[in-house]
Amino acid sequence: MKPHRIAALWLCLLVIRAGDAQTSLPPAANEVTNALVEGQPIEKRAPEKSDDKPEFPEQTRAPYRASAHFKVSTLIDNLPAPWSLAFLPDGKILLTERLPGRMRIFDPKGGALSSVTGVTDLANPGAKDVGLLDVVLDPQFPVNHRIFFTFFDFVNGTNSNTYVVRARLDEAGAALRDVKVIFRAQPAMPSKRLGGKTGGRIAIGPDGSLFVTIGDRSDSPPWDVAQRLDNDLGKIIHITAEGAPATDNPFIGRPGALPEIWALGTRSQEGLAFDPKTGKLWEIEHGPRGGDELNIIDKGRNYGWPVAVHGIDYPGTAIGEGVTHKAGMEEPVYYWDPVIAPSGLAFYSAGLFPQWRGSIFVGGLRAMMLDRLTIVNDKVVAEEPLLTGLHARIRDVRVGPDGAVYVLTDSGTGTVSPDTPPTSKLLKLTPE
Repeated sequence: MKPHRIAALWLCLLVIRAGDAQTSLPPAANEVTNALVEGQPIEKRAPEKSDDKPEFPEQTRAPYRASAHFKVSTLIDNLPAPWSLAFLPDGKILLTERLPGRMRIFDPKGGALSSVTGVTDLANPGAKDVGLLDVVLDPQFPVNHRIFFTFFDFVNGTNSNTYVVRARLDEAGAALRDVKVIFRAQPAMPSKRLGGKTGGRIAIGPDGSLFVTIGDRSDSPPWDVAQRLDNDLGKIIHITAEGAPATDNPFIGRPGALPEIWALGTRSQEGLAFDPKTGKLWEIEHGPRGGDELNIIDKGRNYGWPVAVHGIDYPGTAIGEGVTHKAGMEEPVYYWDPVIAPSGLAFYSAGLFPQWRGSIFVGGLRAMMLDRLTIVNDKVVAEEPLLTGLHARIRDVRVGPDGAVYVLTDSGTGTVSPDTPPTSKLLKLTPE
């Protein structure tokens, strides 16, 4: 396969709610095929926000740069709605599935896929089901076998709160032990109108503390919860492994502010990772119509939503004052307009693909691609769409201990029946 010669197939965004990545996406009635031209942006459509302009040259529409040839191996081809994966020390892979809420262990050597027990017991009384989101291993996992994961449950037929869980993984018994919910986002949101944008990505800091994204849960027109410090919605929170607010959090002691908040003004964040080179924390989030963002998350900073936005509301109207910049609010490192609906974020620093060192991989749900961004001095200097020929939504991307890139596709539905068999996949990218 030679991905740099494949045309990038992009979806036309009309008034589809690109920020709600957890709704299913039917086959596009209209597709735009853009020929990839070296040195030119991969996106040639007009922005949704017609008066949008970047604040600096590298902020959007980076030039296309071809890179390495690779081959794609399918490890699993029948997952219902996967959300995340983590690599176990023995070579097995831990998988989460949003619907049905399930955790499974995959053995690449024999292809065995076993379910982990102890997940469904997490649901609150009255909840229909549990939806699993991210999963990460404790840095001391070989010793303590501890994992952290996030989930939401269904109350009154829709998504409710976002939770963080600590547990011990019993691999031999394929079970969770000593399971404890260590954090509950405030407030719970059982309304059907506010059913999406749960957030739920986890990144573990050098000291073992957890940074977790909590989505703003808003609809159209957006509300202002992401700008308020009395709730966790639209925030990056920072907690200890026990679930307490980290002691270095910026708003501890401020009247009316929740002590777990690390940063504010974010929307629907589905990627969070530390740059292994610089130690900086990076995040991606969905915009509405236009304005998907890539951010560097710093302590106490405000990232603008819904005040300063590189996009418009779903009906086509301006959001707030219609500005893209506001004093005291951070600009994104990079943004996409029209959207790609980003999900999954991974830095590449391994040796298997030397050409990819210094890259960030971002999954694209709406764009149906794996987007590779070349980063130099915290700026995006090149962009390369990969896996466009699969015509598949990319839910998560991780770099394995072997240096290969692992990708989860998402068919967009967790419904499984004889008429609609599961079609999501776990893929592995290795040199051609």
